[in-house]
This record gives sequence, structure tokens and C-alpha cells, in this order.
Amino acid sequence: MEKHLGLKNLLVLLVLLLSISISESSSQANILSRIRNLLNYPNVLSNWNNDTDFCNTEPSSSVTVICYEGNITQLHIIGSLGASQLHNFSIDSFVTTLVELPSLKVLRLVSLGLYGPLPSKISRLSSLEILDLSSNFFHSNIPREISSLTSLQSLILDGNKFTGRLPNGLGSLVVLAVLSVKNNSLEGRLPDMLGSLHSLRVLSLSRNNFTGDVPDLSGVKNLQVLDLEDNALGPKFPQVSSKIQSIVLRNNKFTAGIPEKVQSYHQLEHMDISSNRFMGPFPPSLLSLPSITYLNVAGNKLTGMLFEDNQCNAGLDFVDLSTNLLSGRLPSCLLTGPKHRIVRYSNNCLATGDRTQHPFSFCRNEALAVGILPHHHKHIPGSKLVLALIICGSIIGGVVLVCGTIIVVRKFLAKIATPRKTTRSIVENAASTYTSKLFTDAKYVTRTMKLGSLSLPSYRTFSSEELKIATNNFDAATFIGNSSDDQVHFKNHHMYRGQLKDGSYITIRCLQTKRKNSSQNFMHHIELMSKLRHNHLVSTLGHCFECYLDDSSVSRIFLIFEYVSNGTLRSWISDKHANGRLTWTQRIAAAVGVARGMQFLHTGNIPGVFSNNIKITDILLDQNFVAKICSYNLLILDENVKELKSIRANYEEKLVVYDFGVILLEIITGKQINTKNEVRIIQNQLQESIMSNAMSRKDVVDPAMRTSCSDESLKTMIEICCRCLEQYTEDMPSIEDVIWNLQFAAQVEDSWRKDASSSDASPISHLYNLSRNSNSNNNSKSMSV
Repeated sequence: MEKHLGLKNLLVLLVLLLSISISESSSQANILSRIRNLLNYPNVLSNWNNDTDFCNTEPSSSVTVICYEGNITQLHIIGSLGASQLHNFSIDSFVTTLVELPSLKVLRLVSLGLYGPLPSKISRLSSLEILDLSSNFFHSNIPREISSLTSLQSLILDGNKFTGRLPNGLGSLVVLAVLSVKNNSLEGRLPDMLGSLHSLRVLSLSRNNFTGDVPDLSGVKNLQVLDLEDNALGPKFPQVSSKIQSIVLRNNKFTAGIPEKVQSYHQLEHMDISSNRFMGPFPPSLLSLPSITYLNVAGNKLTGMLFEDNQCNAGLDFVDLSTNLLSGRLPSCLLTGPKHRIVRYSNNCLATGDRTQHPFSFCRNEALAVGILPHHHKHIPGSKLVLALIICGSIIGGVVLVCGTIIVVRKFLAKIATPRKTTRSIVENAASTYTSKLFTDAKYVTRTMKLGSLSLPSYRTFSSEELKIATNNFDAATFIGNSSDDQVHFKNHHMYRGQLKDGSYITIRCLQTKRKNSSQNFMHHIELMSKLRHNHLVSTLGHCFECYLDDSSVSRIFLIFEYVSNGTLRSWISDKHANGRLTWTQRIAAAVGVARGMQFLHTGNIPGVFSNNIKITDILLDQNFVAKICSYNLLILDENVKELKSIRANYEEKLVVYDFGVILLEIITGKQINTKNEVRIIQNQLQESIMSNAMSRKDVVDPAMRTSCSDESLKTMIEICCRCLEQYTEDMPSIEDVIWNLQFAAQVEDSWRKDASSSDASPISHLYNLSRNSNSNNNSKSMSV
């Protein structure tokens, strides 16, 4: 009896499972039928009906349904090429139906006329590994919820009308191997998160409206295909790993030169950088890369010599060198290769003896359009022409400067958390009439002022012709000299003053190179130069390269800086300037500016550039009396080696502080200080005045300031000055502490001026007058006795 009951229960269970399976199968069949209805019964689904066993249907090139354990895991529906937009179609209803197939791992809906914004509920298909919605009419933004599909390995959205930017959240798709959004209307800068997609193998973003530099992809070690055709990307050549197999940069805004690293891409098969603005030498070694089969560099401004004995890869099927500025002779390997090889080289200056080449004078004229210099080459006849290249270093200044400034601020905040002895000492001795809020405000202003905006035009490249016009063809009247107290100091540099078409003045510094260096050897240093932009530096505005035409080596470098014409700080402090002297408030502001400029140079954010023995004569004032440092060490060419080297700063912060103390000494006293002995003597006088009263301090301050500054402000300035000049470095303040106290002095001065606005006299002048009256009375009494 028990056996019969057990068998009966087993049969009931089997019937129940079978009914559930039939129910699920029926449910899934119902979902697919609804999908067919929502797609307006396309021809490719004409074989679907109520009796169709979808899980056992033979797959075709248009329709495939794959099941696993009774659940649909793959759905492929490929419509007719060029399918028109569906009528009376609801994308929301369609996706709502799709998500009722939660086991889907592969979903391909191609050329079906789907339209509308892609609903965020697509993210409910959490098992998706491949999503292909190409060749439809989806529009608006790619939903950010798509980044929650953490199993996604391929995302293909080609041939739609998506707009907006790539979602930053795509960086969370850690297993994503294929990202393709070709032929949409996406725009903006590419997100940095692309560099974190370490599993990525294919990145295809062509035919969109992306702009700016490509993020660093060198960490995406498995990237094999990079397709960026037909955007507005640039100017820098993308950084990719050595495993790259295909690079397509056609029709963008890439400039500069082809990096040397490209010559080590041994797996590179396909390279198309045509229709850009690439300049500099064409590396013939690209022709012989071991895997290269397709090479297109047409429509650029690439220069250099080709030789008959240049080598080619035997598998090279297509080469297009046309419309560049190449000279020399076509490599014989291109002429003797397989019959199927296509070689194009028209519109260059190659000595081929046919009409497809321009005469050498054409390249000469093209070079003249951006400026040339004569060049005597020992081995190559007709090589006296020089092409002036302009290598772009643009769009860096701003972003990198902001990043560098934030680092400085963080460092400063960390130091503020544990105040140094200098700061405490000065604050504790401050007059009790100044509230704690004043100290807080001073500290706050000091921190936030580091993030002030920089009112300079964007860093850019200049053409040689533009510089000639600005200087009247470098007329002698515009020559500043090899060294000047009015502008930035350079060794072996000629300096000129120029005026641009917009009326603004610039300083042009020309460095003649003695050794042959390609533009690529300079690019790293030019990038660093572009970061020399700060409110309190004579800042960089741009650069221009002049290069020899035959080998594209750099002959001269022009560096363009802002022109500051209101004289040196000394001329407004201790010289007899025609327009008078700086007020006390202006002097404090100038001191704060100098300190901030020194701080920027000392942080090390720009390797190879640092402050060095800055003097008061190295400080210029602009038309608004903003102080700007004009003397700092720059990257220079070491003539003893074949490549550029940076001067590494081994410059102690305390030495920077000491240099500032000497400048501050002259600001306070109004006396020219030229020797260390003078520094020591005047420092001792200031030190003694600290312990005395206001009447004693009036004797050391600039006579022109005696009646126009508060004693507390003066005392703060004297104290920080003396501490900057301490004999032992451990007793010196940090540059942050210096700025803090200078800002406090400015706050005190401002508060005093507001309080004394109803009176013409200052505390110092009041005490000074009392002293004079007292002395007069004493003298009178003495005479009467």
C-alpha cells in the first residue's frame, strides 16, 4: 500500500513539474508573440505563430532563439538593411515586454526601425552579456542605468541618434570587452573612465561629435581596436598599449607629431591617421612594422626625407602617403611589392619624375606659409629650406593648473591643522582689539585665494608669420636683449617685444638649438611650459617651433609670454619713480603676490621649473600693480647630450623663504639692499623695533609710510620679515605661514582704515606728533631753567 502511495506522489510531482514547464513555455511563447505584434509583424518573423516551438526552431541569419533549461537566453532579430522607422510604436511597451525574459544573456535587435529614448528599465535584464541595438532610431541620452548591467561584455549601439555624452558609469562595467557607439550624435569630451575598462578590446567611437584629448588608454592592456574616425578629437596622439592592432584616427583634429612609441607597435596591422593636422617627421619605420598591412597618413603636413633603401613589410597591402610635404625618393620596396599592393604618394615633393609630384618649390612655399630658416646640410642637396612647424600644446594649462593648485591647497590645509611656532607667536602677540574672527577670516582668505581665476588667454600655438607681423619682422626696435630687468631671464635667448592684432603686447623669446632634435624631443617640456600660468608669474601664452624641412629637426624655439610693462617692484619702492610710490596697502598686496608666486614655483608641480635666488628686481608690476615674478629657471637644452634634460630642483624651501625675506626687507624700509651685510644690519634694526614701541618702529619704516599705516600691521610685517631671515632654517616659517601672516597684516590694515575713516591721523602719526610736542616742551623747560 505504501509503495503505491509513493509511486502516486511521484507521478503527481512529475505532472506538476510538466505543467509548470508547459506553463513557462507557453508564457515565453506569449511574450515572443507580443514582441512580434509590437514590431508590427516584420517579414523576418513571418514564420512565428501560436504553434511555434521557439526553443527548438532552426536558427537563421535573421532570427535566432536559444534556450537553456527551458528559458530563453538568446534572442537575435535582424531586420532588413535600411529599415524605416516603425509607425505607432511604443518603445516603453516594447522594453516592458522584453524584461519579462529575465534569463536573457544575449539580445540583438538590429535594423528593426525601433525609435524613441532607450528606457532605463532595460537595466532589469540583469543577466545581459551582449546588447546590440544597432541601426535603429534610438535618440536622447544613453541611460546611465545601463552601467548596472555588470555582466555586460559587449555594448553595441551603432547607427542610432543618441545624443549627449558617454555615461561616466560605464567605468563600472569591469568585464566590458566591446564598446561601440559609431555613427551617433554623441558629443563632449571622452570620460576618463575609459582608461579603467581593463577588459576592453574594441573601442569604436567613430562618426560622432566628440572633442578634446583622448583619455590615457595605455593601462587598457588588451585593447586591440581603436576607431575614432570622424570626430573633433585632438590635439595629442592617443596613448595606447603595445598590443594595439588597429588605430583609426581619420578626419579629426590631431596635431603635433607621430610619437616614437608607435614605431614599437609590433602587432599593429591597420593604421589610418589621414585628414588630420599631423606635423613633424614621418617615421619610415612604420612601413616595416612586422604586422602592418594598411597604412594611411594622407592629408597631413608630415615632412622628412624618404630613401630608396627604406624597408617595407612584405604583407603591406595598402599605403597612402599623398598630400604631405615629403621629399627624397620613394622607397623601392613600394614599387616592387606584390601586384595587389596599392601605393599612393601624389602631392608631395618626391623625386619620382612624374607629374603627380609638386616641384620642390611647392614645399618651399608651403613651408614659407609658417616660416622658414636657411639650413646647410652636408649630405642632401637642396636642403637649405626650413619648415616652421607649430606643435600644439593647447587645452592643458587650465585643467592641469587647477589640479596642481588643489594639491597645494591640500598640503596647506594639512599644515594648518598643526600650526607652526611662527604663526602662534605672531598671533599671540597681536593686539587684543582684533577679534578672533579676524584671524579666522585671514586664514580663510589665504586658503581660498590660491584658487583665484587666471585672467589670461588660453595657451596656444603661434605661427612664425604671426610673430613676424607682431615684431615687424623682428625689427631691431623690438629687440629687448639677451637679459633684461623687465622680463623673464633666459640664457642664450634673444628677446623681443611684439604686438598682436588684438592690440595686446607679448614678449617673444627665441632659443637657437645647436644640436638636432626632433619636435617630439621637446613635446614633454613644452607641455610643462604650458603649465607656467599663474596670477603672480609672467605667464606663458604659447610657443612656435621652426624646423628644418629636410629632416624636420628643430632649429629654433619661440616661447611667448605676457608682456608686463609697469616697471619693477623696486622702482615703485626705493627708486624715484615718476608716478610716485606704492601705498602701504599696495606693498602688502605685492608681498602676498610674490609669496604666492614663489609657493607655486616651489611646489614641484612642474618638474624642472623652480624659483632661484629671486630678487626685488625680478618682480614686475602690471597696470593694476599685481606683482609677477619674471625670473625663474626653465627647462633648457643640455648641449652635452642628445636629448633634453630637466634641471631638477634641489632648492630648499627655507632658501626660498630667505629670498622672500630680503625682498620684504626692502618693501618695509624703502631702502635698496644689495649685500648680505646690509641685510644683516637692517634686520637687526627691525628686530630691535619689535620689542620697542610704535615710535621706535617709525624710525625703521620707509619715511613715506610713517603716517599711512597701522602699527599692528607694520609690526606683523616686521616680525614675519625677521623670521624669514633667521640664521637657522628650523626657526624660519614655511611659505604657507608667511602668506598667512601677510594676509593677517592686510586684514588688520583694512580694519584700521575703516575704523579711522573719520580721522586723517594714524596711530603712528598720532604718537609721532605727541613725541614731537613732548620734546618741544622739554626743550622749552630746559631753556627756561
